[in-house]
Amino acid sequence: MQNLDVISVNIWAILASLANLLILTLIVKRFLFKPVKKIVDARRAAIDNDYAQAQAARDQAEESRQNYEAAMAAAKQTSDQIIADATRTAEYRSNEIISEAREKATDIRRQAEADAVLERRKAEDDMKHEIAEVSTQLTGKLLQREINEDDHKKLIDSFLSDLGD
Repeated sequence: MQNLDVISVNIWAILASLANLLILTLIVKRFLFKPVKKIVDARRAAIDNDYAQAQAARDQAEESRQNYEAAMAAAKQTSDQIIADATRTAEYRSNEIISEAREKATDIRRQAEADAVLERRKAEDDMKHEIAEVSTQLTGKLLQREINEDDHKKLIDSFLSDLGD
């Protein structure tokens, strides 16, 4: 029976151990768990804040990217418009230059034709003048030969007709 004393259960010792455990649990809970929980909650709030800031930065970056893409599209559209306007202006100016060149060429051709007509008339007038001089000389020579008036007229008419041909 002596062996049983060593294994015996002491209720007062168990109750004292349970009371110590309860007091220790309350002390740990009061002084350890609550501050740890506060620290964990503060960390969680800081992390949530960091996530919120990161999301805001991501949203702002996305908005900036969209604004950049919109600005690039507007710039491309503006450049396309400028190129189209420049092309239209160049075509219009080209057509104007061609039109002016055609008008000048037409004017030059008309002037050349008018000059040619004037030269031809001048040449005809010069020829008539020469014919008149030649006929005067011829008349003078014929008068020296004493031709009658009918022969003289026939001679002048035939001479003029030969020169006219």
